Amino acid sequence: MPRATNAVASRQKKKKFFEKAKGNFGGRRKLWRTVRETVNKGRTYAYRDRRNKKREFRRLWITRISAACRLLDIRYSVFIAGLHKAGIGLDRKALADIAARDMASFEKLVAMVRQAG
Repeated sequence: MPRATNAVASRQKKKKFFEKAKGNFGGRRKLWRTVRETVNKGRTYAYRDRRNKKREFRRLWITRISAACRLLDIRYSVFIAGLHKAGIGLDRKALADIAARDMASFEKLVAMVRQAG
């Protein structure tokens, strides 16, 4: 009985990896072992960084809100606590956008926080 190598399936699998490795330099796009390592490492980084991206954006929003708060002589932590007391349900993304684009509205929010506190 002849030896079966499952050539079609293995070629398709390799082809997928080589497609994903396009654009890499040298053996990283031409040699099977390095292509596989490169693609798997890239997937690992992509998985990790999808989570890190959320952290980084939250840090950015907090920095923007904090900077706007400092201009109006209120601490970030006091501002956030005051928002919760006042029952204002804006998230940090929206607050950062307001702070960056519309300072007058942000000043009104700070005034509401000061009244609630």
